[in-house]
Amino acid sequence: DPEKRKKYDQLGSRWKDGMDFTPPPGSGQAGSWTWTGGEGFSGGFSDFFEALFGGRGGPFSRGQSSWEWDLDEQAGGRDQGADLEAELELPLEELAQGGTRRVTLTARDASGRLRPKQLDVTLPKGVRPGDRIRLKGQGATNGRAARPGDLYLKIRLQPHPFYTLLEESPDDLQIDLPLLPWEAVLGTEVQVPTLDGPVSMRIPPGSQAGQRLRLRGKGLPRRDGTRGDQYVRFVLVTPKSVGPRERELYKELGKLSTENPRSAFSKARAPGR
Repeated sequence: DPEKRKKYDQLGSRWKDGMDFTPPPGSGQAGSWTWTGGEGFSGGFSDFFEALFGGRGGPFSRGQSSWEWDLDEQAGGRDQGADLEAELELPLEELAQGGTRRVTLTARDASGRLRPKQLDVTLPKGVRPGDRIRLKGQGATNGRAARPGDLYLKIRLQPHPFYTLLEESPDDLQIDLPLLPWEAVLGTEVQVPTLDGPVSMRIPPGSQAGQRLRLRGKGLPRRDGTRGDQYVRFVLVTPKSVGPRERELYKELGKLSTENPRSAFSKARAPGR
């Protein structure tokens, strides 16, 4: 379908989600925004001086979304100042929670003086790393422009100490759960962190390293009000040191065990034989 292909080329694999993508117009006169710190955000802007002095603009890469607060028709050409782009880095918890945050920028007024200006930035439900939030009328100004350009905020995710966002499914989270050998063999019950707080999870006997269990509805919120899932991946942890009694028991266990995890190696043949 030519129309579907056109949307895919513009939006990438998420074109079905209904996200509008409006690439900013070509770079114009250098802008007048600088980042001076924020209020409410744990992250901050980066690459802002590139936008300030380099006049960044042009199409964004495919597969990324643009969120717009002001749906007025965009003026073009000389009627509008240059668009600017900045990166907004957020912790996972703020990305999931959404809401409104206040940031402070510094803009030049008509006399050329730098003055602080506060903006309330709304994080919409379902926003993901790589998405862009468009703030109309918050970009650069120049003497000929009837109104300012737009400001694009590209969302970045701060590294988390134990959560990862799955690339193949950006609504789902994964956490590595350390297990001791006897916990994996015998099974146990543990507390697992989630964005909503810890939950109890039963680890089945005979669990293997790399095995995953799923907690439904514990992932990131989607635009339609549903949520992704959280996957719990087992990681076996060997004790770094053991006492004399533990060592004796491990030796006894080694004598009793009939398990051979390397049995497949004995069936392998050398090349040419």
